[in-house]
Amino acid sequence: MINDLIQYFKDKKVLILGFGKEGQSTYKLIRRYLKEQHLYIADKKEDFEKSFELLKKDNNITCISGEKYIENLQDYDIIMKAPGISFAYVDTTQYLHKIKSQLELLLEFFNVFTIGITGTKGKSTTSSLIYKILSDQNVKSVLLGNIGVPIFDYIDTIQEDMTLVLEMSSHQLEYTELSPNIAILLNIYEEHLDHYESFEKYAMAKCNIFKYQTKSDYLLYNTDIEILNRLVKNTKGITYKVSFNGNDESNIYIKENKVYFNETAIYDKNEPRNLLGDYNLNNIMFVLAVSEILKLDINKTIKSISEFKTLKHRLEFVGKYNDIIYYDNSIGTVPKATIEAVEALEYVDTLIIGGMDRGIDYTDFINYLNDSNISNIICMPKTGHDIAKKLIEEKRYIVNNLEDAVYTAKNVTKKGKICLLSPAAASYGFFKNFEEKGNLYKKLVQST
Repeated sequence: MINDLIQYFKDKKVLILGFGKEGQSTYKLIRRYLKEQHLYIADKKEDFEKSFELLKKDNNITCISGEKYIENLQDYDIIMKAPGISFAYVDTTQYLHKIKSQLELLLEFFNVFTIGITGTKGKSTTSSLIYKILSDQNVKSVLLGNIGVPIFDYIDTIQEDMTLVLEMSSHQLEYTELSPNIAILLNIYEEHLDHYESFEKYAMAKCNIFKYQTKSDYLLYNTDIEILNRLVKNTKGITYKVSFNGNDESNIYIKENKVYFNETAIYDKNEPRNLLGDYNLNNIMFVLAVSEILKLDINKTIKSISEFKTLKHRLEFVGKYNDIIYYDNSIGTVPKATIEAVEALEYVDTLIIGGMDRGIDYTDFINYLNDSNISNIICMPKTGHDIAKKLIEEKRYIVNNLEDAVYTAKNVTKKGKICLLSPAAASYGFFKNFEEKGNLYKKLVQST
């Protein structure tokens, strides 16, 4: 399988577009097998190559940096585009068929069973839980993709008898023309509007997860999300509809506190679990469906669900300090995720919000906050400051950074109540990513 991939690259004019984690992974793989082939690397950062010793020693590369890094793309045979690079307002007509990703090449050249998971929120938790269930039942499996592990870092270890669990972001799916054997579409909400021309384009990118399936493949999608009911049509695979709200036409649904799969009760929603909230229960419904489709032991699956620990920055319990309970949900970068986190915890007294403005409509979110029982809403720039203008004055606190937010929270949160960081906005522009934001929050909280 790896030989077919290397032959695909051999003697081609290959451009590695974007030299972050995935770009470096692509470079290392090609160079490991094709030591003398000339490669082209482009990145927006000026003189990026000076930061990498491996590039300084390579005489068979051409580096393009700065604002013109995405010019003349039609000149290449293969464009290995990093997920974070946006072509929203770039005419890709001449080279659309040349744009490739590690994800697509994995699906094209490796004869292995794949489970792909996408959605605006819940991807990492659902992917990790599926991986745990497979591992606990001795299914040889690997967890790759948007979870933080570049696919090419593990490409040499992939064997035909494996099951690959792939967390798939919209950026990875955007130009992909192949789909996994089991496609899971958890939800779609407004996000990444700085990357796409419209919400519709963002949603369409997500839909590539099932668009190229065959009749022997499976699609699981959330029928409670109206836009999905509109976009999911003319599917070739076997379709399973998942409904938390009890849609009568669904295959996986909740009735009288039980999760049903094709009219058979398979899980009690009151089973002990560390994954709090209805939105996590919704994720669990997809996991249960995968367990049934693969004919796994349902009792072992339920045990794995009960044992599964919350991932970092995803409604993560930070600790209790000075009688205040702190949670980190820095992954909550859209209003829906923040609302779900608040409702999962139930007793949130202080909420910290704010981050990069990506053009999301906050009208409903503002109404929710004003109507809620949250006593203190601490608002950081940029979106937090905008939201604060429309909040009830007694609830709002306007701060300039996370340090001030945590300091304020320590002083205003009632003893025995919860302070929750769930920004409802992206971290970029202020932090490298949501992990950096969450880690600083935990450090500040623990320094009391």
